[in-house]
Amino acid sequence: MKIAVLRETRAGESRVAASPETVKKFIAAGAGVVVERGAGEACNFPDHTFQEAGATIAMNAAEAISGADLILKVRAPDANDFGIYRPGQRIAAIVNPHGAKEVLGAAASAGVELFAMDLMPRITRAQSMDVLSSQSNLAGYKAVIDAAAYYGRAMPMMMTAAGTIAPAKVFIMGAGVAGLQAIATARRMGAVVSATDVRWAAKEQVESLGATFVTVDEAAMKDAETAGGYAKEMTDDFKRRQAEFVGKHIAKQNIVITTALIPGRPAPRLVTAEMVRAMAPGSVIVDLAVEQGGNVELSRRGEVIDVGGVIIIGFENVPGRLAQDASNLYARNLFNFVSAFVNKETKAFEPDWNDDIIKGVALTRDGKIVHPTFAPAPPAESGQTAAE
Repeated sequence: MKIAVLRETRAGESRVAASPETVKKFIAAGAGVVVERGAGEACNFPDHTFQEAGATIAMNAAEAISGADLILKVRAPDANDFGIYRPGQRIAAIVNPHGAKEVLGAAASAGVELFAMDLMPRITRAQSMDVLSSQSNLAGYKAVIDAAAYYGRAMPMMMTAAGTIAPAKVFIMGAGVAGLQAIATARRMGAVVSATDVRWAAKEQVESLGATFVTVDEAAMKDAETAGGYAKEMTDDFKRRQAEFVGKHIAKQNIVITTALIPGRPAPRLVTAEMVRAMAPGSVIVDLAVEQGGNVELSRRGEVIDVGGVIIIGFENVPGRLAQDASNLYARNLFNFVSAFVNKETKAFEPDWNDDIIKGVALTRDGKIVHPTFAPAPPAESGQTAAE
């Protein structure tokens, strides 16, 4: 099996899909590894570190993928980039398929088998392959660090001869992986932390980290989680009452970090312009959902703005702001995924198309989009209409 690791070309993407550590592991498992020149430069993995791990350096992407069976990337190729791939090659990457219809069509047309690491099912066997969890952990941590950098005051309570400085009040909206890490980080920095989530199961997790859980309706929360552990879309009545409650709470906070996402839908709007303007000057808001439309009405993708003295941070690719750690974790996720389906005798990557993991992440195969969520509906039988 030959594995190709490509340099990312998307603007602002500083991660790489393999590390010297995982290159060594792949080679020890019988694979050959080719890394495109400069693939790891943005995260401080120079070419020589891959060479020392046993990889070959290719001068460009076309050279790297020549003869490769499996291509590892952080971001899926753009729709117009599939011309360099040959039919039957396999690509594992973060795809964001809900917003990548053209990419799926291009991959199918090229005969490429595309695996979306961001669709990894949340089952026990797949925990070590879950890229959303690994990257969200870093995003939650970095969100607090970024907020503290823009917050012009101390985070912990400080007692001095000149008087006492009150601790910062930090409010986390969304208690998934990123939110829980944000809570833990803010607590370690000495802040007084509160959090909210629509899922009832999150209450115990939030409180176990020493934060206060706030919500308007505990009864409504008990049916607000999907079988996969994600938040459901809530009723309009719940949203209205929660917004009123949260608005009053936000006005008292120094830092607000929003992390709420719903798979396949735009990020829910949690913080209105009115709520922002009710916060005291010097307050900071971090919108971790800005790439999916944003939880904060006034946030701007890729920008830091000032609204009446309130700083709103809308950084893109927050895990990539910790590029080497993010790359190391992502590379391990990929290694764990690939190695689970390597034939021990032939050393080839042989996905089991009936396995729950493969069924969860496989998007294209044999020139078709095969994932049930994204595959086009079959044509109506002769003599029937769509309405029938």
